[in-house]
Amino acid sequence: MIHPLPLHDPPDWQHEQPVALRPHVLRLTAPNAGLMTGPGTNSYLVGAPTSGYWVIDPGPLDAAHVQRLWQATAGQICAIVCTHSHPDHSPAALPLQALCRQGPSAQRPARPSAPIAPILGLPSAPTAREHSFFRPDRTLHDGEALELPHPDGRSAPLRLRALHTPGHAANHLCLLLEGDGLLFSGDHILEGSTTVIEPPDGDMSAYLDALDRLAALCLDAGVTHILPAHGHALTQPLQAIERLRRHRLQREARVLSAMRALPKGQIDDWLPVVYADVPAHLWPVARRSLLAHLQRIEALGLFKP
Repeated sequence: MIHPLPLHDPPDWQHEQPVALRPHVLRLTAPNAGLMTGPGTNSYLVGAPTSGYWVIDPGPLDAAHVQRLWQATAGQICAIVCTHSHPDHSPAALPLQALCRQGPSAQRPARPSAPIAPILGLPSAPTAREHSFFRPDRTLHDGEALELPHPDGRSAPLRLRALHTPGHAANHLCLLLEGDGLLFSGDHILEGSTTVIEPPDGDMSAYLDALDRLAALCLDAGVTHILPAHGHALTQPLQAIERLRRHRLQREARVLSAMRALPKGQIDDWLPVVYADVPAHLWPVARRSLLAHLQRIEALGLFKP
């Protein structure tokens, strides 16, 4: 059954205090706004002081943000879950865990009896860049579910199910909060922009396949909102996924058109043609996804010079 409470998502961003999207789902946005991060990386806190919290995507190595996460949870952290290993998502996990290991104090009530905030996720693949190296305390397997007592003390436990969704990163996970209709999408699905697919750790075909899997999940699990790592909640999950898929395939068609018009060209010849609708100062970023498109086209044998 989908949780009946509405989702409250204020229009303005602030980084000092968590925003309660639902009584047991809070968002605290790191102050790392930028071209690649939008208003900043969203850290999500799921749970309550009485049940403990999951911290999803603790964010970049920012001491003030780590301290705010610690204070927002009153130190009651049961697990730190990273959707993937990029430097705006996972580096805060270790310092946040270190705070948990300090134990309770007069300002920090005792945690629920559980292992001290294990860091969970998928280890980075050999294809990951050096700044994205990541080794969790425990690997989350595809389809595995975590449980927390429900904060109201009466309902069935909260269940957070891990879904391996490679494409943006080889070790990317999305997380389904079962019964609440909420999908934490990391960087796989963003609000207001498309994610960068950068080989070799990124893979365009894997990304599109994972979109198809998430669309089926949204339908089967009754997902009502997608909560991305950057930007606001998305309220029409199936439409949002279809827009992303259509955009990627339309871009692929432009790549093929450019390759056929300039069959002896190279990536930097095709780049201004394929991304003529994108400001030139963004072309260095777009070039990464263009490479992913080219690798997919080659693998599928779509271009015959």
